Amino acid sequence: MSSSHTAHTGPLRRFLDGLYLLGGNLAALCVLAILVLMIAASIGRVFEWRVSWVNDIVAWLCAAAAFLGMAYSFRNGDFVRVTLVLESVSAPVRRWLELVSLSVAAVAIGYLGYWAARFTWESYEFNDIAGNMVAIPIWIPQMSFVVGSAILVIAVLDECVCVFRGSKPSYVARVEERHARGDFSEEL
Repeated sequence: MSSSHTAHTGPLRRFLDGLYLLGGNLAALCVLAILVLMIAASIGRVFEWRVSWVNDIVAWLCAAAAFLGMAYSFRNGDFVRVTLVLESVSAPVRRWLELVSLSVAAVAIGYLGYWAARFTWESYEFNDIAGNMVAIPIWIPQMSFVVGSAILVIAVLDECVCVFRGSKPSYVARVEERHARGDFSEEL
């Protein structure tokens, strides 16, 4: 039994870890774009430029950053988890509870992803146009929701398979690794 996913370095593991990292990097780029746009809008207001369109783009980028970064955050133990019950039970019971929780999460996120994709497809089919300052097909910014949800459901299913095989969940292993280094910053 391996204690974490890092022990498995086959091509599938590298692909999945790369996928989660890609989502995290895209989320970081969205946050950087928000920063650049907000600074540009601030400067634009000084020069009395029309910058109200920036609010639309920033709103879409906020949603994209949130959804695209979820799988990366999940795998690295950066999601809020209530572990009071898990910490008070034996290792076999904890593993079973982790599997149940991951299975429920996979179904819920899969359901969310299905409806996100369906809603986005309908926006595409009906050629819905954003009704704010920036008139673009709304399915374009909605795609970040679809892609982020898909990556997250893959990450949850990945965790479920790994825990089923006897590995420690990556989100637990990564938190333990940070604590071993003396990094308790996520608990502040």
